[in-house]
Amino acid sequence: MNEQRFRWRNRQLREHVAVVEGKLAPTKLVKNTTYLNVYLKQWMTGHIWIYEDRIIYSGPELPPLTEGTEIIDGQGSYIVPGYVEPHVHPYQLYNPLSLAVHAVQTGTTTLINDNLMWIFLTDKKKAFSLLEDCAKLSASVFWWARFDSQSALQEEDQFDFDDQVLSWLNHDAVIQGGELTAWPDVLYGGDDQMLHWMQESKRSRKPLEGHLPGASWKTLVKMKLLGLDSEHESMTADEVMDRLMHGYQTGLRYSSIRPDLPDILKGLKEKNLTHFDKLMYTTDGSTPGFFSEGLINVCIKIAIEAGIPEIDAYLMGSYQPARHFGLEDRIGSLASGRVAHLNFLSDPTDPTPHSVIAKGEWVKRDHNDVARHKEVHWEENGVAPLDINWELTADDLQFSMPIGMEMVNEVIMKPYAIDNDASVDRLPPETREAFLTLLDRDGKWQVNTLLKGFTDSLGGLVSSYSNTGDFILIGNSREDTRLAFERMKELGGGIVLADQGEIVYELPLPLGGIMADMPMSSLIEEEHRLREHLNSYGYVFGDPVYTLLFLSSMHLPYIRITPKGIMDVKKKEVLYPAMMR
Repeated sequence: MNEQRFRWRNRQLREHVAVVEGKLAPTKLVKNTTYLNVYLKQWMTGHIWIYEDRIIYSGPELPPLTEGTEIIDGQGSYIVPGYVEPHVHPYQLYNPLSLAVHAVQTGTTTLINDNLMWIFLTDKKKAFSLLEDCAKLSASVFWWARFDSQSALQEEDQFDFDDQVLSWLNHDAVIQGGELTAWPDVLYGGDDQMLHWMQESKRSRKPLEGHLPGASWKTLVKMKLLGLDSEHESMTADEVMDRLMHGYQTGLRYSSIRPDLPDILKGLKEKNLTHFDKLMYTTDGSTPGFFSEGLINVCIKIAIEAGIPEIDAYLMGSYQPARHFGLEDRIGSLASGRVAHLNFLSDPTDPTPHSVIAKGEWVKRDHNDVARHKEVHWEENGVAPLDINWELTADDLQFSMPIGMEMVNEVIMKPYAIDNDASVDRLPPETREAFLTLLDRDGKWQVNTLLKGFTDSLGGLVSSYSNTGDFILIGNSREDTRLAFERMKELGGGIVLADQGEIVYELPLPLGGIMADMPMSSLIEEEHRLREHLNSYGYVFGDPVYTLLFLSSMHLPYIRITPKGIMDVKKKEVLYPAMMR
């Protein structure tokens, strides 16, 4: 049965009732266990009946018929609902399939995913077909509908983006509007089209998520009045309290570039916060290595260790996000009628399960992966290796821009005046400058400048992984950059490093040039190798993958390289336009 908001047909509903009446046997019965009742906020003892992919009953009664039922001894286990990750970017080198397969192994059985890359990588019909494939995975997979691209697109691309918004918003697998990174356009720029989409989301009873880092109380209030329901950009306990004060469902972030959760929880305890119903966790699209121990299970562990009441810690990772998204009758608890997502714990203080049932089937048992993995039809739905039928020429690597981009940290860039000779074949290491090009994936346009602080010695890096799906070229050497580009073409997309005339590292990204097609464990190793290589060439920040992703993202200060050109983020002005090739 496809994952949709109304999951079961009439015939199935009758069968579920027949189990209670003793006319059918449950497919699984967990006996004599301790389980978390999220409505009573108590640990209970009893039995859990499962029929196919649905929980029929949790409580002290045993089913009248058990012929053919798999009997599971629940003694010694503590069972909690499958965890919910409410804010997922499923394309950070991994893909929605590899992430879901990895997530269920540590108990995160529901993922609410960003749709942004589907808009860039394939057409709407094929994207919706991919949503159907993802609905068949062991995890429950839902989506958001983006209203903005996070960048500044060429006019034709922006029209194509805007044309898809309402179709996505109306899709049954889409349960949220946002995240709204272009909120200044609505609040200060008079963007009534985006405000209309926000109201359409409200009319569809789908919550709206904001992106409001550092927002004042006035901004929080104004955006609440315009329709926002949730927000996840708090970096301190004070910012969390501000959002709670104004009624926001508030995400507590623990991510690879913002691991703020421990400090936030410490601050909330110091403020004597005792009401946690408007809080939920998110790992916010962390890069692969951050997920080595899992997703939401790690957040719950941090909360318990911070002194958050144990049951509240679990509810923030399950029931609270389910309630927020209007999915309380489907996920987030072990009550009758919910999808059978069960995490078996050895101890309630350790949220990493030893066994997991997802959609009524074992995916992990006694610490072993026993999942039967589904297939996603990538290529037939337009997510295939890139076919780049044009050449990178010497003319493409001419640099005369007077303004460059200097890295403040992984993702924040400030402008600086270029006063060194950029006509040389290889830039000297002492300046820590590198050639930087954003190149249209179809070869139509380019933007050239210098990037300061990324490397002191790397000849060339070429990445098809970026926020818009266009190509990023960074390096000290024009020849090494061209060599890396040719190898990226041969791979059909990827991240390639070249130096002194040799390829020194490559990560194939055959799924649209954005995502790898490998298990998460292998990708974690590859990302570690990439970081080691870049560190050896002078990269001094924490997360180079996010640097590549956010070079063109207009929601971060101060200057960006975008498909329109070099842009001032605050003024939304093109300082130097893209050049047609």
